[in-house]
Amino acid sequence: MEATFQVNFSRFVCLAGLLFFAACTGVTDTSSQNLAAENSITPTPAPGEILVVHPTRSPLVTQTKTPAPIQTEAPTETWTAIPTIPVGTPIPSTEPCPGGSGAVTSHSLETELSPPVWEFRIYTPPCYETQADRYYPLLILIHGSTYTDSHWDDLGADETADKLIRTGQTSPFIILMPRDPFWIDPLDDPFDEALILHILPWVEQNYRTIPGRTFRAIGGISRGASWAIHLGIKHPGLFAAVGAHSLPVFVKDPPRLKRWLNEISPEEMPRFYLDIGDKDRLLDNALWFENLLTSMNIPHEWYLNKGRHDNAYWTGHLERYLRWYTSGW
Repeated sequence: MEATFQVNFSRFVCLAGLLFFAACTGVTDTSSQNLAAENSITPTPAPGEILVVHPTRSPLVTQTKTPAPIQTEAPTETWTAIPTIPVGTPIPSTEPCPGGSGAVTSHSLETELSPPVWEFRIYTPPCYETQADRYYPLLILIHGSTYTDSHWDDLGADETADKLIRTGQTSPFIILMPRDPFWIDPLDDPFDEALILHILPWVEQNYRTIPGRTFRAIGGISRGASWAIHLGIKHPGLFAAVGAHSLPVFVKDPPRLKRWLNEISPEEMPRFYLDIGDKDRLLDNALWFENLLTSMNIPHEWYLNKGRHDNAYWTGHLERYLRWYTSGW
């Protein structure tokens, strides 16, 4: 009887072990599948467009940043951007703008730089004069090569902003359109110093803008897009959104952009919007930067549309640009 008990007990132990092994090996881990499903986005292209979108959401996987590459080029810039001067602590208002049109005014500002006088235009929304206690987000739009500070104005940025604001599709905002009189490498062009250290502080002292990066964005067309990427990544503490339309990255910027992106904290990483026409001669250049953001797991929106490197393309997408910039406000 004792022998029978030992045999039965041994059989019981073996059976229990087999059941335990089957249970362990039969577990299906669906966590990665669920995460993939939660983050899947199926964009719907607008008619006549080739569309690729990378979602503007934070990666779920914690990213370990690689050390910045060793730079063989000695830095030549010694100035440091200073925060723009606060003008109080206003908060955004949801009150709609009345009917009517906004206004575009031209300005010039003297500095100790060369050239000493810098020109820029400012668009104010329809309610700017009638609601004197109201403060507004600031959008900086930079023109393309061979153009001036009238470029965005000529494309219809003010009329498009008026329409979106009057119909309540966007909140009211101010547009700064600075002029870069040079077409040279940014290390030799004082435009960035003029904009960051002189024009921007002057605008925030003389116009009712909401201080802080949350309500400040920068974008540009062609060479203006080069500047938007250069300034937006170099000074992430100043801009929460960066748009680059028909982008050619500055020739000497690739190593700098990689280093600056590595140095940006997740909290200060701006939103990115990139777009270009499929027949644009600068397509490969824009693809390089898009691939850089993808390789670094940085969320961004990327649109490859039908079109060329011309005003017709930019005018056709102007409303979409302004909707994107203001979506964070």
